[in-house]
This record gives sequence, structure tokens and C-alpha cells, in this order.
Amino acid sequence: MSPSPPTRPMSRRERILAALGRQPVDRVPYAVWRHFPTVDHSPAGLAQATLRFQERYGSDFIKITPASGWAVSAWGCEENDKVQPDGHRGCLRCAVEGPGDWRKIRRLDPGGAEGYASQLETIIRMGFDRRVGDAPVLPTLFSPLSLARKLSGARLATDLREHPDLVVAALEEITETVVRFAERALQEGVSGIFYSIQTASRDVLPEEDYARFGEPYDRRVLETVGGKSILTIVHCHGASLMFDRLAGLPGHAWNWEDRTTAPSLAEGKAKVKGAVIGGLDQWRTLRDGTAACAAAEAGDAVAQTEGIGLIVGPGCVLPANTPDATVAAAIGALGGSLKKIPGVAW
Repeated sequence: MSPSPPTRPMSRRERILAALGRQPVDRVPYAVWRHFPTVDHSPAGLAQATLRFQERYGSDFIKITPASGWAVSAWGCEENDKVQPDGHRGCLRCAVEGPGDWRKIRRLDPGGAEGYASQLETIIRMGFDRRVGDAPVLPTLFSPLSLARKLSGARLATDLREHPDLVVAALEEITETVVRFAERALQEGVSGIFYSIQTASRDVLPEEDYARFGEPYDRRVLETVGGKSILTIVHCHGASLMFDRLAGLPGHAWNWEDRTTAPSLAEGKAKVKGAVIGGLDQWRTLRDGTAACAAAEAGDAVAQTEGIGLIVGPGCVLPANTPDATVAAAIGALGGSLKKIPGVAW
């Protein structure tokens, strides 16, 4: 016999924890997130933009989404000024332009390194703001191999094949930096991490390369934070995912673009031990669709999973020009709370 639904309203934290444990909830939890490219180089600006976004949509967890190059700028990457449709900026110049440049990648002190220190300041600023309320706050961390790709661009696959020892030495340094940052962030009071893996796609690397150069470092990072994080989200980025490998990583919830790449939300739930996050197509439905379609997608996500072990959300960041009406419709269909913010139109 299935447990009965709660008879009282749950806090956001309680709702998330229930979803992770596949327990009944008072309503299905949800979350939405986006880049803020006009202010994200300032810790104060990013914190305030994130909090105002949260005021409007009332997500059950808050993801901090910084400028894309924050984690590699201290190693010498230069970010492009051009903002992409999803709100991120690509690298104008990569730090690794030849095999020997991998030797320049040394572990960083997150308390003082460019990018890392700014993210810690953003976390601290948000921690003092009452608008966080009872929602778990999660900084974004990129996996070590994802950072190696940001550092080297298109040459990563070649260097993995021709200079594996150089790349592995750099991955050790990158991994230690990521672990140190995660530990500092958790000490500052965040509830968990949003861990983005951008190299476990067969469109990016062969599976044997991810198995050798990606998965062991992902396990090291995730196992390090495992006892301290109440919400570790494994974000599976891209298409043609190596989902069976990703599903075996130590995490609490898995997020991917289930509307455009396998597995489906229901199939993914059958493969992981915790919760799944998705159900909303951030491009075709939230950006380009109608409010009715957005509400219907949210309802279908609930139907696929029976509303258990589910957090409704997009497969990745909302595009910068996503209309408020579609996001609001999806949240309204789930029984979420929306607040009007005077003078702000998302």
C-alpha cells in the first residue's frame, strides 16, 4: 500500500527531500534557472538577479548560474563578449593552445583565485538574504573533464589520444581545485551542488574516453561531497548521452534534456536511485511554445512518473528570451506560487 500524501503544506526543503526519497509530496516540486549575462561578472549583481528571479517563480531549489568562463579564467581562458541564445558566452581564447600548455594547469586556491572567489562571494551574499527562505541553494560546478574541454576547446580529443599523460596530470590539478571549491561552498552554507558533466555525450567523446578520463574524476568529486550535500544534482549535458554510466554516479537527482534525447523521464527514473529533473523543453516549449503547451508538458511529466521521484524543470538553462507566460503556466499547472515583481519582465 502506497504512503498517503502529506496532510500539511511542506517546506521547499522537505518537498525536495521527499522527492529524492521517492516519497509522496504535497505538490510536485519544480525549479527553473537561467544565465544573467548583463550582471553575472559582479557577485552582487548575480546574487540580486538570482534572488529576484526566485521571487518571481518560487523554485523549490535555487541554482546559481554564473558566467560560463568563471571556472577557467584563472588558468588563462578569455571569455567572448558575445552572448549566445542560452545566455552563456564562449571562450575567445583557450588557455591550452598546444600540448605543453597542459603543464601550466595547476591547482587553485578557491578563496583567492579569479572566478572561484567571486562565486564564493555570491554564495555569501545570497546566504544573508531572506528571499532564499527554505529553498536549498546550489552553486554550479563543472566536471574536471568538462573544464579540460573549456580550457582546450576542439583539441581535447586529440590530446587525449596523443598526449594522455599531460592531460591526466592537468585533470588531477583541476579535480583538486573543484573539490576544494565544493568544500568551501558547502562550508559557506549551500545545501548541495549542481554538477554539470558536458563530456559524457557520444557527440563529444567516445565512451572509452569518458570512461578513462571523465568518470573516475566525477566519482572522486561526487564522493567527496556525498556526506555533506543534501542535494547533489548530476546534470547530463547534451545528446547521445552515456546515460547508464551517468546513472551509476553517486548523486541524488539527475537532470537532462529528456524531451529531445533518450532516455525519457520515465525510463530515466527506472535507471537512477533518486529523483529525476526535467519534463520541460526549454527551447521548443518554454521559449517558442504556448502557455497551454507548457502546462501540458508539466502535466505529462507528472503522468510519466506518477508525481513521485520527480522535480519538474527544464533540461538545461532557460534561453535568455524565454517569455514569462510559458514558465508561469508550467508552474501554475503544478500548483506553484508566483509573485509579481514590479518593474521586472523576464
